[in-house]
Amino acid sequence: MNFNKCSRCGCFFMNSSSVCPNCAPKDELEMNRLKNFIEENSSENYTIDAIISSTGISAKNLNRFLEQKQFANFATQIQNENMTRT
Repeated sequence: MNFNKCSRCGCFFMNSSSVCPNCAPKDELEMNRLKNFIEENSSENYTIDAIISSTGISAKNLNRFLEQKQFANFATQIQNENMTRT
């Protein structure tokens, strides 16, 4: 097993995950909240600030979630929307 630093709280733990066992349920809850947001707002344009405001997920954790494969299409859509607005 590897000695890792939790990407949510910063504590050290022994596991192969990116979050400690204490933070894993919080991570799962927030990922489900993001999935629900995506499903409910599939036809709308998104900004990072709007997602943070609507879901309550911190910018740090939202960015971490958007790096995962399951949110790749959504992350690309957000990047394209933000690029066209600048």
